[in-house]
Amino acid sequence: MRRLRLPVSGRESRDPRLKESPLYDPLSEDKVRCLVCERKCTLSPGDFGFCRTRVNIGGRLYTTVYGVLSAIESRPIEIKPFYHFWPGSTSLTFSTWGCNFRCPWCQNWHLSQADPPKKSGFTPPEAVVDLAVKAGDEGLCVSFNEPLMLFEYSLDAFKLAKWKGLYCTYVSNGYMTESALRSLAEAGLDGLKIDIKGGEEAYRRYAPGADWEVPWRNASLAKSLGIHVELVYLVIPGVNDDEADLREAARRTVRLVGPDTPLHFTRYFPAYKFHAPPTPVEKLEEACKIAKDEGVLFAYVGNVPGHRLESTYCPECGALLIRRWNWIIVEVKLSEGKCPSCGYEVPIRGRVVLKSRRWL
Repeated sequence: MRRLRLPVSGRESRDPRLKESPLYDPLSEDKVRCLVCERKCTLSPGDFGFCRTRVNIGGRLYTTVYGVLSAIESRPIEIKPFYHFWPGSTSLTFSTWGCNFRCPWCQNWHLSQADPPKKSGFTPPEAVVDLAVKAGDEGLCVSFNEPLMLFEYSLDAFKLAKWKGLYCTYVSNGYMTESALRSLAEAGLDGLKIDIKGGEEAYRRYAPGADWEVPWRNASLAKSLGIHVELVYLVIPGVNDDEADLREAARRTVRLVGPDTPLHFTRYFPAYKFHAPPTPVEKLEEACKIAKDEGVLFAYVGNVPGHRLESTYCPECGALLIRRWNWIIVEVKLSEGKCPSCGYEVPIRGRVVLKSRRWL
């Protein structure tokens, strides 16, 4: 754990970027155990956790990034990707720094693998919500780096967002504690996208110390709490692209989250410290076929603009229902949420907005 040198105690600090976390256990000798992430770091006074964003100050656990935002912009919900959640809408998307994983292929490593800056501004949650309303966004999304770094901030922002009629979403690795997930649900979390890194071996090699069962547990728990769930499986050559891992992911999706849960197989490109070649498109198509063979009703190909499996088809009769090009919805053929050919009801959360057509 990294040592922090601060001249003030938690009681004396008035810095709004330092906020006491609601989830930790006080231990003996002023140590604390963080209960936000499933790593559950035990910290002595002055120690940072694995994520670089939480610290023990005077025997209390504080976040150091409350209101410390690294990016903020309106983005189509399909980019997340959410395909069955408010299709065509936009969300005000924001982030901070840090992560509780160290994936060597991270696309946003300049945020996730960096320490929060020593000098930074402060954005109150009210400002984020007001900006979303002024921009005409339908909701909020915490993304770019692991959103759990903004857990304490999310609780406050989500409560304010619900009062304004906005939806609230997370784009996450799913490695929060059950208590953290329940707290987010109570605050207003509506949608959760979880990245599945692969099978047990992939987590052992590339997420040391992490339990591969936790994201699956949380996907199931989120579904039971009424949160919309979509799963993303970044298919990486030599890491998680063998048939056994792909089939296991599909089986767990059906068993733990439900056959109508969208499962996205997305194309990997070299980034950060990982330089394997891009995923062959044929491998993504194979993954979708495996998923459908195992009972997944909605399997998608991602990061391949124009691919036919970006679109939504009726699992009953095969009719095209929502045609997409990358993150843009081009055409919608649903009739009151149902397939116009056979009447199959497609499980979509929220209304279809079609705002993404503005980018055509």
